[in-house]
Amino acid sequence: MLKKVETSPLLSVRNLRIEFPTRRGTLVAVDDISFDIAPGEILGVVGESGAGKSLTGAAIIGLLEPPGRIAQGEITLEGQRIDNLPYEEIRRIRGRRIGAIFQDPLTSLNPLYSVSRQLVETIQTHLPLNDKEARARALELLDEVGIPGAGERIDHYPHQFSGGMRQRVVIALALCAEPRLIIADEPTTALDVTIQAQILHLLRTLARERDVAVLFTTHDLGTTYEICDRVTVMYAGQEMETAPSDGFFNTPSHPYTRDLLQSLPSREHGIKGIPGDIPALISPPGGCRFHPRCTAASERCSVERPDHTQISERHNVRCFHPVAHKSVGAAS
Repeated sequence: MLKKVETSPLLSVRNLRIEFPTRRGTLVAVDDISFDIAPGEILGVVGESGAGKSLTGAAIIGLLEPPGRIAQGEITLEGQRIDNLPYEEIRRIRGRRIGAIFQDPLTSLNPLYSVSRQLVETIQTHLPLNDKEARARALELLDEVGIPGAGERIDHYPHQFSGGMRQRVVIALALCAEPRLIIADEPTTALDVTIQAQILHLLRTLARERDVAVLFTTHDLGTTYEICDRVTVMYAGQEMETAPSDGFFNTPSHPYTRDLLQSLPSREHGIKGIPGDIPALISPPGGCRFHPRCTAASERCSVERPDHTQISERHNVRCFHPVAHKSVGAAS
């Protein structure tokens, strides 16, 4: 059981809307989502490809690719609004107060520079340390993230590390300036199952011991079950449900959450897919975007978007017809 976290949010996202202007019109990739993350808490954001998970993380860290833009909403970090800052200011915050871990570690590491050079340069960019002090801190970080023989390996190059060890180096880079928030965007997708478990354990330990807030985006419900305190499920750019991890897996209230969990392979029903396809975001259906595929949908669902309905403490759902609370089983 994961620890009970503080209620005061370190990160607050309110009514976030992300748009991409196109020749055919405006594509709304993220549509009015809101959530908080407290210090020491790991919030999982899950959903199918194209749900808007990675774009949400990119918006928080100031890395939206043009012509994408934040069209509405606010992002607040430790009481400071950061979504409307000039590029240079958000660049200073990125790395110093927000660390990032991406899916492919090779995109975060320069193959031409040794690990020591990359760590030391990152540390000295954000902290007033000389070369000796920065190298000592780099060694401490490599030890902390579990690089064996860190003293001998610190001067190696990225290609001399395995995929799992490279991802540990990336985590060390993300921690260089002691950030308060980490954006982890599908950080275990490219790793085998054993290495995945090690990286998940490392992230959970870092969140607990450093009191760091973590936004963990993934399409893998199994990793979500292993690491997250709370889970937000997204579909076609809209937030469907947010719940503590046990409530998400055992008492899902949104029909999409239920169907998503039932699509996990099991001995009882094999693989059960969700009929239909994700809508094109350039011309999405009105109301709840899931209604064309939803077996519980009514006419109201096609014309009106539901507001948040409180199911229990810290568990809310956007649905006119939430499902009855019965267990569908946890991810295995």
